[in-house]
Amino acid sequence: MSGNDPHVAKIAALIGDPARANILKALMDGRARTAKELAHIAGVSAQTASGHLAKLVDGELLAMAKQGRHRYFHLANSLVAEALESLMALAGERPVPRHHHQARIAADLRAARTCYDHLAGKLGVLLFEQMVATGCIMPAGEADDFVVSTEGRRLFAQLGIDIDALAVKTGRRRHFARACLDWSERSPHLAGALGAALAARCFERGWLQRRRDSRAVTLTSAGATALAGIFGLPPEQLAAPEDAARH
Repeated sequence: MSGNDPHVAKIAALIGDPARANILKALMDGRARTAKELAHIAGVSAQTASGHLAKLVDGELLAMAKQGRHRYFHLANSLVAEALESLMALAGERPVPRHHHQARIAADLRAARTCYDHLAGKLGVLLFEQMVATGCIMPAGEADDFVVSTEGRRLFAQLGIDIDALAVKTGRRRHFARACLDWSERSPHLAGALGAALAARCFERGWLQRRRDSRAVTLTSAGATALAGIFGLPPEQLAAPEDAARH
């Protein structure tokens, strides 16, 4: 292996440790957490967690930010989240409910959640499939990359997303629009800068609401109505949980 080759084995070894894998998965909601919080999640001592975190930062899988006396850790970039999501799908990992509460959490995660900074779960997959079916996004010729069509520009304009401005801001280490294999649905959802912009707009407009200490998100009634109209979907396909409970 030459000096310019990617260190695949090193990255795989970092993710392969169970405690480090749990730390990485806990950060897939895009939030930052302290070493103490991550030690609890990983089920290891503070000292052991400190060693794991140092390795993950050194391997450029995590980044660290200081705020006062505290150090906060978060995923280094969206590519890390996409790799983790794909590995979870490859491993056949699914939420395995043992109790009623866990079953509810599993169902919520499957319905709609964040994958770092973009939408995943049934909602994310549904929107991606609709964008492909209506020709709003099309394969770019490279594996898993997509481009936006004229029709897609009109759709994203309704969401207040300027495609040209977004493309200019997209950095070297981030794809513009990319299919990310969803670990629970086994079908792709939209990742990259465009996927992040779509999710951000939904949160800004109150169509989606974050949940405390969970990647699961709530689709509001207003969000279900708005997204159904913009994406040309039957309203019942995007029924918000509170609406579904009435039927």
